[in-house]
Amino acid sequence: MVLFPVDSDLWCRRFHPSPDAVERLVCFPHAGGSASFYFPVSAALAGRVDVVALQYPGRQDRRAEPCVEDLGVLADAVLDALRGQDDLPLTFFGHSMGALLAFEVARRLEREGRTIERLFASGRVAPSVPRRESLHLLPDDDLVAAVTEMSGTDALVLADEEIRRMALPALRADLHAVETYHCAPGAPLECPVTVLIGDTDPRTPPDDARAWQSHTTASCDLETFPGGHFFLSDHPKPVLTLLHTHHTPTRRPA
Repeated sequence: MVLFPVDSDLWCRRFHPSPDAVERLVCFPHAGGSASFYFPVSAALAGRVDVVALQYPGRQDRRAEPCVEDLGVLADAVLDALRGQDDLPLTFFGHSMGALLAFEVARRLEREGRTIERLFASGRVAPSVPRRESLHLLPDDDLVAAVTEMSGTDALVLADEEIRRMALPALRADLHAVETYHCAPGAPLECPVTVLIGDTDPRTPPDDARAWQSHTTASCDLETFPGGHFFLSDHPKPVLTLLHTHHTPTRRPA
């Protein structure tokens, strides 16, 4: 049972509406992240591609809603929010926690007989690779230090006490969701998977990233980019080029 509003407008943000789009890209934010993280992706692909950035409960304009501490519950809610969004060819892009969430939503969609063109899994080891972390249990100061070290959140922003007080509940809930996640047995995806990692990101060793292959019956490619865990923010151009290539009529079939 979904415990959260399923109003598509609450979940699905379109920064650059593209009424003539012929493909759709759904973007899943990282832990503590929001839809606005994908504004540059939307700006780069707008026109041909309908870029949908998900806004999870508990942050920004959804701050009054309860945060979600279970990845499966969140996946069920996103699934409901995306109903009717597969009238165009559908591609998923998720970064870090968002990659796991995109995987779980893709699983659910395929079980319903729906089709995903490709899953881009960014900055995350395969769902079956255990990650024994408990950042969500850290005191506030230690949690802020750990996240800042990954360059996921501007240290100056988190230094502001009011912003920090608003941001930490969503961050902690997201970390709880991903750190308590267990990949349940089930059929692998039928869509191809492209895994993206930063060449200096200690959180996504190449061998653990390649393990995504076991989660799809289609192809699984590994793309390495300069940068750390948030290489998409630090060096966006090559990632955007990859997405442009995927969303062109002449792209090669998987």
